[in-house]
Amino acid sequence: MSSPRQPNLNSVTSINADGSRYFIHTADVKGKWTGMRRVVAFALIVFYLALPWIPIKGHPAVFLDIETRNFHVFGLHFVPQDFWMMFFAVTGLGFALFFATSLLGRLWCGWACPYTVFLDHVYRRIERWVEGDAQARRKLDEAPWTAGKIAKRLVKHWLYAGIAAVIAHAFLAYFVSLPRLYHFMHEGPLQHATAFGVVLFLTITLWFCFGYFREQFCIIMCPYGRLQSALTDDDTVTIGYDANRGEPRGAVGKTEGDCVDCRRCVNVCPTGIDIRNGLQLECIGCAACIDACDDIMTKLNRPKGLVRYDSLTGFSGKPRRILRPRIYAYSVLGMLGLAALVLVSWLKFSSFTATISRVSGAGYSVDAEGVRNVFLMRVKNKRGEDATVGIRLAPDTPAGYRLADGNASFKIPAEEEVTRTCTVIAPRGSYTGPCIIRLEIYDETGKVQVTKTTRFMGPNPNTLNTPAPQPK
Repeated sequence: MSSPRQPNLNSVTSINADGSRYFIHTADVKGKWTGMRRVVAFALIVFYLALPWIPIKGHPAVFLDIETRNFHVFGLHFVPQDFWMMFFAVTGLGFALFFATSLLGRLWCGWACPYTVFLDHVYRRIERWVEGDAQARRKLDEAPWTAGKIAKRLVKHWLYAGIAAVIAHAFLAYFVSLPRLYHFMHEGPLQHATAFGVVLFLTITLWFCFGYFREQFCIIMCPYGRLQSALTDDDTVTIGYDANRGEPRGAVGKTEGDCVDCRRCVNVCPTGIDIRNGLQLECIGCAACIDACDDIMTKLNRPKGLVRYDSLTGFSGKPRRILRPRIYAYSVLGMLGLAALVLVSWLKFSSFTATISRVSGAGYSVDAEGVRNVFLMRVKNKRGEDATVGIRLAPDTPAGYRLADGNASFKIPAEEEVTRTCTVIAPRGSYTGPCIIRLEIYDETGKVQVTKTTRFMGPNPNTLNTPAPQPK
């Protein structure tokens, strides 16, 4: 059996010299950080799977109903007209991630990234259960295709595909709800071809990524690792090797360094790097090397922390700065984005949305009463219950202007849209020419929920008041 490949800084470990794929088989590891990561991963998986089951105001906690364009997020109801608020949400969360990266490095990648969570804590656990430890798996790779090897591979990939299908169905539940998903599953794939196609595509993609592509996604496709060089500095807390204490490395009793070159940190690394070579693009901050090294140090009765969370400044023996210009900048920008989201949500978010358009045909008409403009008002009720609303002219409307049917109220069913015709009349004595008017939609309490601005059209006021010529 061939020995594991020696990592270097010239190429990624998962690529052989001839460009072929080198499969990394990580050794299992136990320790403080691994235990905490598994607790966090379990909580995140439960959170992901439970959201479609948790009802809030009659809908799942997160329900993105694309078909009806209703989006429910933790009790809040959004429609496409509300998507402008996503700018502030993305801005705030983006700078919050920059802040976390500048302070703690790639903590997101190693602890909370969904890809890492499922790969490390679900799929690799299945692989160890079916095929054994890292040495047994490498031996199995090189073994001929016997009935035993085929059986193990079939069982492993059957479990991989099953877990991928569960994740795909859970993902689809966010968009169709669990009752409808259950209904789809009982009616058959051909009757719901789009939903079936989405699940099939996701299942195959997840099976391929977790069963074959694995760490290549983090190394090749994920852009976050390439951003860390721009977001971190010498005071950022990352995982590193204390070379001052560990070097010169060698066997026990032959060197003064604490590192015995056991390669345990390399064998447990999911991307195959040697952390002793310094911070590298492939490092996802999973802390497996910390637990592996601490275990060896404990067996040798040496202090833990040869590999640990620290900054480059800390490893050099200098005091580390936590608060520094980039931390201030990212925290201020992140808080500004999130504060803007809260502010605009509080000031602008409404339980109703509305659009206004002019009816087809002539822009206006003139009769004995004056100038008439007819509009179509589409009002959407985002509440989970029926609502009664009314339409009226805003107080700053020119004097004398009125609605033909007054401030009539009407009922809108829960999460439905109603279209109403609004006729605005400008009496001859009040009309002074085209102008801007505003229509208000108010609720049962009289509170204005939505205000729509439009242009009132009409003829030249001089021609309007000119008497029509009498027939001879």
